[in-house]
Amino acid sequence: MNAVGIDVSKGKSMVAALRPMGEVALLPKEYPHSEVGLEQMAYAIIALGEDTRVVMEATGRYHEPVAAALHEYGIYVAVLNPLLIQRSGGGSIRKVKTDKADAMKIAKYGLDNWVDLREYTPMDTVRQQLKLCSRQYNLYMKTVVSLQNNLISLTDKTFPGVNELFSSPERADGHQKWVDFVLSFWHCECVCHISEKAFMERYRKWCKRKGYNFSEEKALSLYTDSCGNITTLPKNDNTKLLITTAAQQLISAKTTLVAMRTEMLRLAKLLPEYDTVLAMYGVGEITAAQLMAEIGDVRRYPRRSSLVAFAGVDPAVNQSGKHEAQSNHTTKRGSPHLRKTLYQIVCTHLKKSPTDEPVYQFIDKKRSEGKPYFVYMTAGANKFLRIYYARVKECLAALDSVPSSLN
Repeated sequence: MNAVGIDVSKGKSMVAALRPMGEVALLPKEYPHSEVGLEQMAYAIIALGEDTRVVMEATGRYHEPVAAALHEYGIYVAVLNPLLIQRSGGGSIRKVKTDKADAMKIAKYGLDNWVDLREYTPMDTVRQQLKLCSRQYNLYMKTVVSLQNNLISLTDKTFPGVNELFSSPERADGHQKWVDFVLSFWHCECVCHISEKAFMERYRKWCKRKGYNFSEEKALSLYTDSCGNITTLPKNDNTKLLITTAAQQLISAKTTLVAMRTEMLRLAKLLPEYDTVLAMYGVGEITAAQLMAEIGDVRRYPRRSSLVAFAGVDPAVNQSGKHEAQSNHTTKRGSPHLRKTLYQIVCTHLKKSPTDEPVYQFIDKKRSEGKPYFVYMTAGANKFLRIYYARVKECLAALDSVPSSLN
């Protein structure tokens, strides 16, 4: 029995191996993350014998090439949450932090928890790409919100309330009418310092050029609203640069967001459980893609409670002696991205109040019992995940039972 501990870092890994009774099977050695380096690492591990398991921490993206490479060589690999290794203590009260010590500590954890190690299985290409797109989508969404707030803050100094003058919804290409309008009419004096007739003609040409519907009534309303405003930034080249640059950045970010959303939906539709997830109440196209991206293949969770624990919406336990806490915070040890998506779904249930849906019935029951807001919202997310697990697993099982010739 050989437990190999790998301390993964950027560009290199430290490898060490232990046998029972503290016998060192492989002294700590460093291997680069190159084709040759990973090959040498794999051969060194294989040389230890058949009953060998590799243990490493999930370190962002750094561990993925190492785990995938070793898995291809047929080596048993277990990727663990770093918190497990940290809390194990390594059998010492001394605080030592080196790559060699960490590799030995991980190897010792592998020996101590040999029977509980779960084998790493590489995520299939579609699910991996969907997860990356989902994470990038969340990042760009935050950027869009920040840029939009910044543009509104700037226009309040040059054209107060211009973002509220248009009710047109966002177009499929990500453009918003008020943002395009600000790009051309970046100061209220661009409107009110010309005649009404001249502005109407200029606005008509602008609508035709940008692909918006022209309304004479709307043009008159815009002209009226632009007059009498109090501005704090003068109409000069510096102000124009600030406003137009902010508007261009927002348009660019929104266009990127649309492209990312389109790719997410394309990838999500390739997964077999897409229709099942989309049919669940409160789940839209984007939230369906985000759910599947963060959860992955439900068959990798042995129980419903495993999926709930992964999301971090399971209540923690606090008991010692005669003390037993009656109200505890959730563990929040899982994916924060998944918890955010679940919160959005539960909010939809709360707003729409579908009395025939089991998730809303459960939320309403907890609320009627006097539970605080976050308690019944978390309970609703927990309930939704359990239903998700059952339905998706049933869907995948049905597809697996179909002969390959009929697929």
